[in-house]
Amino acid sequence: MADHRPIWRGQLRLALVSCPVALFSANHDRGFLHFNLINPATGNRIRMITEDAETGEELPRQDLVKGYEYQKDKYLILTDDDFGSARIESSSTMKIEKFVDAKSIDPIYFDSTYYLATDGKGAEDIYLVLRDAIAKTGKVALSSVVIARRERVVALRPMDNGLVVHTLHEERDLNSAKEAFEHVPDGRGDPEMVDLAVQLITRQSGRFDPGDFEDRYESRLRKLIEAKLKGKGLEPGEEEPRDRDNVVDLMAALKRSLGKSTSEKTSAPAKVRRSSSKTPAKGASVAKRPDSARRGR
Repeated sequence: MADHRPIWRGQLRLALVSCPVALFSANHDRGFLHFNLINPATGNRIRMITEDAETGEELPRQDLVKGYEYQKDKYLILTDDDFGSARIESSSTMKIEKFVDAKSIDPIYFDSTYYLATDGKGAEDIYLVLRDAIAKTGKVALSSVVIARRERVVALRPMDNGLVVHTLHEERDLNSAKEAFEHVPDGRGDPEMVDLAVQLITRQSGRFDPGDFEDRYESRLRKLIEAKLKGKGLEPGEEEPRDRDNVVDLMAALKRSLGKSTSEKTSAPAKVRRSSSKTPAKGASVAKRPDSARRGR
């Protein structure tokens, strides 16, 4: 694990059974490209400072406190003791409230992902029992936990030897789907073209493997940076032309896509390319996608 520091420690509780656990981030910074703001006239980096909005006095961040604006430009100062006095049960205990079918949670509600591990000795037996019991039922456990001074609804499910936790969005966190799709016409697509599209989808179906995907844009940026450092340019990429006004014969495009899919399948090398889909051998059954893939997380 890249960062062994837990973001939360407390108790995992089911009825009268509990065990000490620690919550760890499931993802980490894998070395993304980072850019600084530069003054183009001097080539110097821009320094972000914290200053008093009225006096202009620069202040170190460690001296700052949090305030709530209860009126325009009027703030109520809150101390660490104030935040501590507002602690609730889920600040230290992740109490399982109910169990639901995994498919009953739409992927749009999933937010961040964490690993929930045992914290200290003596908790392994209870942890294993809870993990295996949840796995045996095929359910997802729902609970609440305070993270970054906000109580979050979370879903717990077994993964490998432990439990994984997904924070869930509340209904109020989501924008209206109705408004987003208001210009999508009613009705259904042409049945013949739908059948052609289904054939195309079937031919490109396979098992989910996260190793199949990479950030090709970042890779191109890295090559660009290396080239510019050597005083060179970057060769044009393979980006397909985008013409929003281009009128496409959808039926012809689907048929050509099916033909292209067939030719690519017969001419593809034995080793699957990183950017291509993996297709199971003829007659092989397609394994169900893991829960994390099915949820888009």
